[in-house]
Amino acid sequence: MHEVGLIQTVLNEISQVAAQNHITRVTKVRLVIGRLNGALPDVLEFAFSVLTPETMFEGAALEIESVPITLECERCGTQTVTDELAYFCPQCSGRARVAGGRELYIDFFEGDDGKDEREGGNGPEDPAGQ
Repeated sequence: MHEVGLIQTVLNEISQVAAQNHITRVTKVRLVIGRLNGALPDVLEFAFSVLTPETMFEGAALEIESVPITLECERCGTQTVTDELAYFCPQCSGRARVAGGRELYIDFFEGDDGKDEREGGNGPEDPAGQ
């Protein structure tokens, strides 16, 4: 169950970037996970739900984009999206290489500095008073 370690690493990375940008509360995290990576989205979501209470991530949404396996034929250049790893091109039977599906990265996160909640407002005030 390496997903707990993956999510902990994601939380640590985002926490560092958030601190550098004065973000005190994270509301959304989006990850991109290739099918060949081996990380299971359901387990990642479970790990996120277990690790985030009483942190800056509490209540944050986790979105996971699952990237399919993409093969590229070394002979004819055909790209094939598949659910299973294959070593040969379905078009010409040439040797295929993996061109996609190994990804694992933080696409983006959203958050704020928490001032709206402390001040009881609904966002920045309009300087023109309108």
